[in-house]
Amino acid sequence: MPNDEPTRHQSRERALGLLYEAELKGESPTAVVGALAVPPDRFTAGLVAAVERHRERVDALVAAASVGWPLDRMAVVDRLVLRMAVAELLEPEGPPTAVVLDEAVELAKTYSTEESGGFVNGVLSTIASQVR
Repeated sequence: MPNDEPTRHQSRERALGLLYEAELKGESPTAVVGALAVPPDRFTAGLVAAVERHRERVDALVAAASVGWPLDRMAVVDRLVLRMAVAELLEPEGPPTAVVLDEAVELAKTYSTEESGGFVNGVLSTIASQVR
């Protein structure tokens, strides 16, 4: 019997999509998840909830680490990838730091600009050294 659970990478992609939808609609991420006809897998839902739960601290950490780039001037996808990755770093049972950084850089490279991978890696490296 095949396993229908998505990979963690696929779950992160789904979470990024849901965070993007919430951003565009001006709604809370959990409201967007709650309105879905078919709920996402547990990892995706947990990641979206973690972003919302840690939002204030995450934004403060990102703002402090992204010198010269205020949150509202960042590419939307970069900001959301950073929020998601920092939320994962703040979770006590979160994945290893290297996994979080690799996944975030990959998402940024795939869904944002050419420079996004390096930008996300630099900001996350700074934050990871502070919170882990």
